[in-house]
Amino acid sequence: MVSSTLLAGALAATEPSPLLPHTSELIVGLVAFTLLFLFLRAKVFPMFEKAYAERAQAIEGGLRRAEEAQAEAARALEQYRAQLAEARTEAARIRDEAREQARVILEQLTTEARETAARIVTRGEEQLAAERQQVVTQLRAEIGRISVELAERIVGESLADDERQRRVVDRFLAELESSTATTAEQR
Repeated sequence: MVSSTLLAGALAATEPSPLLPHTSELIVGLVAFTLLFLFLRAKVFPMFEKAYAERAQAIEGGLRRAEEAQAEAARALEQYRAQLAEARTEAARIRDEAREQARVILEQLTTEARETAARIVTRGEEQLAAERQQVVTQLRAEIGRISVELAERIVGESLADDERQRRVVDRFLAELESSTATTAEQR
């Protein structure tokens, strides 16, 4: 048995091990791996690196653009708020000016209305005074005519003379006015 073990050991030394590859296969494999590695390193890895760099730049650029857009949106929002506040202030100022103008216009209209009313009252008083004077004149003439007729009936003579007629009427009216004034003072 010893010889068969030795024989098996000698045979094993001459036969390649299924677990260990041949040296030539190792050399060919190593050369092929080196060539493949150099090819990948020279051609493929730079493309991967370039694609990675572009992707990283795109992501960073997108982030930067997003941050810039967000900053721009924040600036626009602040500007909008400032404009809105300014518009509100302007609207309040315009409302105040409109109220002030309305007050001034109301005062002007009130003043004009008072002046117009005063003119109307003055004109009315003047017209009333003129009408009063006209009525007094008409009454004097009527009273004079009636008193001349009465005096003619009492006296029995004609008072056709205008001068005499006017004197009689004036004397009668003067007496009438004095008696009226005396009566008014006694009250």
